[in-house]
Amino acid sequence: MFLLILCGILLCLALILTIKIYLLKKSINEIGLEFEEHLSSDTNTLISVSSRDRHIRKLANQINVQLRELRRQQREYYNGNMELKDAVTNISHDLRTPLTAISGYLELLEQEHNTKDFSRYISIINNRCKLLKQLTEELFVYSMTLSKNHSFKLEPIHVNRILEESIVSFYTDFQEKNIVPTIQITEQKIIWTADRFSLSRIFSNILHNAVKYSDGDLNICLTDFGTITFTNTAYGLNETEVGKLFDRFYTIEDARTSTGLGLSIAKTLISQIGGSISAEYKDNKLSIFVWMDK
Repeated sequence: MFLLILCGILLCLALILTIKIYLLKKSINEIGLEFEEHLSSDTNTLISVSSRDRHIRKLANQINVQLRELRRQQREYYNGNMELKDAVTNISHDLRTPLTAISGYLELLEQEHNTKDFSRYISIINNRCKLLKQLTEELFVYSMTLSKNHSFKLEPIHVNRILEESIVSFYTDFQEKNIVPTIQITEQKIIWTADRFSLSRIFSNILHNAVKYSDGDLNICLTDFGTITFTNTAYGLNETEVGKLFDRFYTIEDARTSTGLGLSIAKTLISQIGGSISAEYKDNKLSIFVWMDK
């Protein structure tokens, strides 16, 4: 009798285990089929299982976590790919425009030797050449900042002096735009451990952006705490545009005169040397802040 009871118990356990194994295999097959379906289709739905087994449900949850991450990476890749395609199109147009103008005016010069229009054509060609140089320089610097082989020479930098030098280099630009900058630079010596070239490039790109979009004023302030603020009146901006100022290839104007890389380069460089940059738009005034985090 004891043996019969024991055999009955063993048979029940075997039956339970068989059913358990069957259900586990069924759940695993469900996960496999859903996983294959999710990979082959563009869907945000997650894998679901009928099993109540905690191990199977844990496995499904772990796969769902990876699916979410995969979807996020796919979206970033897609957006980045579309951004790159648009950028290539825009940059190609930007580079062709001054080149076409230069070629056209050179043809006119061949027919206008020693006439009153000669100097005007030369001036236009010179301006187009400067624009072309600026565009190619922005592309070169941007590619350098993203290069794995790009190295920095970190050293103690007198920020007051570098900022003053950058401002002076824009003297002609200020005159052309009738901008009389208000400059407030602390007498306290501000020292950052940074790369000299990168810091000069950061200030130059910010100043170029300020001159380009300023409505006639510019305030530059370096505080005792080392925070630098560039503020200018810029009517017509909105929070969406300001939020995109540091995006790659973004420009506010439809008629482009740059690659839209200036502030993106500044953000990349300041981040690489341990600093931060941000923008704020309030009462029709655009302010860009630069500071070191360490």
